[in-house]
Amino acid sequence: MSSQDEQFQAEAPEPAASSSDDGMTWWYRWLCRIAGVIGGLSCAFAGLWNCVTINPLNIAAGVWMMLNAFVLFLCEAPFCCQFIEFANAVSARADKLRPWQKAAFYCGMAVFPVVLSLTLTTLFGNAIAFATGVLYGMSALGKKGDAISYARIHQQQKQMDEEKLTGTLEGQA
Repeated sequence: MSSQDEQFQAEAPEPAASSSDDGMTWWYRWLCRIAGVIGGLSCAFAGLWNCVTINPLNIAAGVWMMLNAFVLFLCEAPFCCQFIEFANAVSARADKLRPWQKAAFYCGMAVFPVVLSLTLTTLFGNAIAFATGVLYGMSALGKKGDAISYARIHQQQKQMDEEKLTGTLEGQA
């Protein structure tokens, strides 16, 4: 076994460790990954289209969008970047990030070209990449509670309010 193989095995995340840490279900994790790949595709095509101009701000925004696409592919679908040696290491590090960190990174990465050059191409090209960040942000909020626990909490609060009300009424009499 070569030293690169040993290094890859040392840096590769364990699937059970990464899925149990953030509390995301398997289908939501796949939804986020698919949104990241589609967002990368939209950024790449819109960035390339944006570079076909003479306006320097549009060219800069297009180059940034293609960089966004590369980063999205590298983090969400490293098998698309097999020709790059460090792709698996970057993907492993990206999988160790918390969902709110990914959300902030992806949303910030998608907003910058829109701020740089506000056109329909940059707006629509970065929309799915921004949506990927929003999906990760939603997972950072956690699971929604069930109706039974909410009803129980409401019942306890109502009971405490009634006790306070009867306590003040008895104190006045």
